[in-house]
Amino acid sequence: MQKKRILLKIGSNTLTKETDHISRGKIEDIGRQIAKLKDSYEFIIVSSGAIAAAKQFVKLEHNGQEITVKQALASIGQPHLMRIFQENFRELGLFTSQCLLSYSDFEREVSKENICNTINVLVANNFIPIINENDTVATDEIKFGDNDKLAALTAALMKVDLLIIATNTDGIYTKESFINKKPETIKLVSNLDDLQKEVSSSKSSHGTGGMESKIEAANIARQANVETWIVNGLQDNFIIDALENKTAFTTIK
Repeated sequence: MQKKRILLKIGSNTLTKETDHISRGKIEDIGRQIAKLKDSYEFIIVSSGAIAAAKQFVKLEHNGQEITVKQALASIGQPHLMRIFQENFRELGLFTSQCLLSYSDFEREVSKENICNTINVLVANNFIPIINENDTVATDEIKFGDNDKLAALTAALMKVDLLIIATNTDGIYTKESFINKKPETIKLVSNLDDLQKEVSSSKSSHGTGGMESKIEAANIARQANVETWIVNGLQDNFIIDALENKTAFTTIK
């Protein structure tokens, strides 16, 4: 039986559990679920968190623009982030690899072919590719998309079966319920124009995205016939619970 392929996008708020530090417990939670699901599913991960990882260790002196400092922090934090993934996943019998990409890689046919071939070889040999934006050379992700767009482009390129975007809410809420402070999840979306009217443009505390960037990502995935789930990554067991329909989340078809 051919395994279904899931691309899991994890934002900084999920990885830090909305604190100022990367949560080893959350990374272990993700690894434990992947280990349980590995007979039926194969995973590709797009992970933010390099800047958050660096902030645990350093405070940079600088006279430059904020974006340059964030790029430097990403450079410091990326090896730490990968080490935490590697250590926690290895204890669960899972192997990891690092792929650093930029949006320009998706604009060249040769680059896209290389990405596909490399990821396919890694997955076929039971290595989980952990993808992040190459922040030292690209500024778009740090300023705008928080890896949502990168995840969607990768999901479309790799023709995955499902894109799961882990965030800090139970999917997308109706605007009225959010205003009334009684959040109600929109469970199924087939019209993105209607959905756009329900969404706030506010950003999350650590991430630079927000729901608008997630909808844009879902639209990219949708054009490649990839379904998107927006789930609450702060919950333990969030992947398995979503797959078993035991939790509220938004499906965008």
